[in-house]
Amino acid sequence: MLPWEQDGPLLHLAPMAGVTDSVFRRLCKGMGADVMVTEFVSAEGILHRNQRTREMVAFFPSERPIGVQLFGADPERLAAAARAVVEWVAPDFIDLNFGCPVAKVVCKHGGSALLRDCPLLERVARAVVAAVAPVPVTAKVRLGWDARSVNAVVTGRILEGAGVRAVAVHGRTKEQGYGGEADWDEIARVADALAIPVIGNGDIRTGQDVGHRLQTSGVRGVMIGRGAMANPFLFREAKALMAGRTPAPEPTLEERWGLIVRHCEMAVAESSSEEHAMAALRAQLMAYSKGLPEGRYLR
Repeated sequence: MLPWEQDGPLLHLAPMAGVTDSVFRRLCKGMGADVMVTEFVSAEGILHRNQRTREMVAFFPSERPIGVQLFGADPERLAAAARAVVEWVAPDFIDLNFGCPVAKVVCKHGGSALLRDCPLLERVARAVVAAVAPVPVTAKVRLGWDARSVNAVVTGRILEGAGVRAVAVHGRTKEQGYGGEADWDEIARVADALAIPVIGNGDIRTGQDVGHRLQTSGVRGVMIGRGAMANPFLFREAKALMAGRTPAPEPTLEERWGLIVRHCEMAVAESSSEEHAMAALRAQLMAYSKGLPEGRYLR
């Protein structure tokens, strides 16, 4: 059973390439995140037994409930990859990426490219659902390809009909990328149209944002991405508000710096190379530095 089918509302850490590795997931879990998903991995990487891919799908028991997110466009290959992942690491669910807007993914007909090919999207979903049953399958979508082809309600219904058990909706189109504002009115329409749980994603920066979206959009959970990347304490704040408690004060400079150091120490301890680990952390450290006194100098 999926977390959203028995509990709710829940806080979901969004999968982000190069960011949501096991170390960051565990840090966010400690702050109050309920559900984790790995960085997205390609079906081909799984099937070729790529060592880097194996590392990306690995997780600690403390991270559960956790899903492994896959992308690709070949139903049979994705189904085979999903079966392999279930055999390797036994995740709580498999998540299908139909939302990535990055050119190197879209040009291979993966990610949000499938929002323009609903028959293929349905075949992919059905193939994976059948391949890994009874392990649940979830999916992440965007509102559509562009403003002229918003079809999240349609794709949501297709996925529901294909046996997908929950859908996360990023409130932007592929064309928007990460610019502009997330359209939570459209997310609410998807939540209203589907019987399965819908998780809303986009522009969540404070605990108050979480509460507002849960109250006004009908979603069963809120997915937090870039807001958590810059400030994992956001989960702690949101959890307190959701429980009717007064949130802890804003994290002090010492707390924020302590988190940064802890993240670095954990990453280095789990890497074969300190230099490599720290180089890989550059984008994350840039995000952490925003809002810090002398943050620009630190960057």
